[in-house]
Amino acid sequence: MPAEAVVTWSPSVTLVPTRGCFNRCGYCSFRVSPALAVPLTAEEALRQLRKRPAAAEVLLLSGEEAPGSAGRAAWFSRLLQLSQLALDQGRLPHTNAGPLSCQEMARLGRSNPSMGLMLEGLGPAYEPLHARAPSKRLEVRLAQLEQAGRLGIPFTTGLLLGVGESRAERIRALELLRDLQLRWGHLQEVILQPWRPDGDSAVVLSESEQGDLLELIADARSLLPQEVHLQTPPNLWPLASLPSALAAGIDDLGGIDLEDVINPAYPQPAISQLRAVLEASGWQLKPRTCTHQHWWRRLPPALRERVERIDETLQQRWTTAAC
Repeated sequence: MPAEAVVTWSPSVTLVPTRGCFNRCGYCSFRVSPALAVPLTAEEALRQLRKRPAAAEVLLLSGEEAPGSAGRAAWFSRLLQLSQLALDQGRLPHTNAGPLSCQEMARLGRSNPSMGLMLEGLGPAYEPLHARAPSKRLEVRLAQLEQAGRLGIPFTTGLLLGVGESRAERIRALELLRDLQLRWGHLQEVILQPWRPDGDSAVVLSESEQGDLLELIADARSLLPQEVHLQTPPNLWPLASLPSALAAGIDDLGGIDLEDVINPAYPQPAISQLRAVLEASGWQLKPRTCTHQHWWRRLPPALRERVERIDETLQQRWTTAAC
């Protein structure tokens, strides 16, 4: 166990600009047909934000609009509008909306102190799952991570685990992320996310699945530069087993909202419950903004000042609540 044994999390609220997506991933329960999608209005977004007053991070998690499509401009304008709404409400937007052009990413980077896009993984197990998902091609995802590095945007990425990929393929994916980090230094987090069946098929991680993931967490910690945080969603682990993931190398639990919109069948633990379990194993749970402090220096001055101010309020609120 590290000397300080601190694990961080981000008080978060998730806004879904649209569930409409031109991809059709084989495992996705989030997507709806673009023709049936109802875009999130600013009024509804504001209502949702007001229900979560303590959430410092606003995760904009959107279905993807095809590049060059007739609806692309309106889709992107909604991302900008919701990002500004988050800032106006004293929050910090973090956008994950699929591949963006360089101009789009740069514009969002002026209001988003961090952004994200999952690499997901590589190897033949992903090929049938992504056969109708053109933006999930490995070369597209890597180009996006490279682009974020060139723009200097603090970035979150990660792997989707347990769809049939081999250990060697997992290691190769981690090596690709390591090389990107050594070149650009912008990857603040790598999420190690177990794939879980949804709906009536929902089931907790078995002991063998946990053991497999613990091995990968240790591999990731040895391969990736130390400044890169390793994250796993706490609702996808049995709560009693979570300290084992931390001992293996996880040091962040990501944005925690009242529910997980991607995996709604797996309830989020209450923060008080999460803290009690972790403290019993010697871990201190500490809140953070969507941008880890190491990367604040990369932000434009006005955005950095905003992040620092929100972080100060966040730490004060958490210290008071923990007393």
